[in-house]
Amino acid sequence: MYYVLIAIHVLMCFGIIGIVLLQAGKGADIGSAFGGAGSQAVFGSMGTPTVLGKITTGIAIVFAITSFSLALLGGERGSVIREPVAGSAPAPPASSSVPAPQSPPSSAPAAPSPAPAPSVPAEKSK
Repeated sequence: MYYVLIAIHVLMCFGIIGIVLLQAGKGADIGSAFGGAGSQAVFGSMGTPTVLGKITTGIAIVFAITSFSLALLGGERGSVIREPVAGSAPAPPASSSVPAPQSPPSSAPAAPSPAPAPSVPAEKSK
């Protein structure tokens, strides 16, 4: 079921891309977006719905349904909380003894360790 939904979802993705690219643009002029003489509404005139417009609507509805279905089915497959493995060693028990007091931090920075001297091979003298 899950893989069938994925296949339908991918087909709908390609279908909606193809159908949208086949449609002619409505109000593609920049002037129509700012109240040009040809624009009758904010997104251009609607006119009668075309066959491609109806197909786009149908594919978009199927795409939305498969998206929600995959989201619901995918939620059952994974979890953020990891369960401990049965064969793993248990955590060590907390000790009941009082921890040793820590030394107070010093205000001076720690001195860096000296760098090792570079080893230079001795030259042979003749």
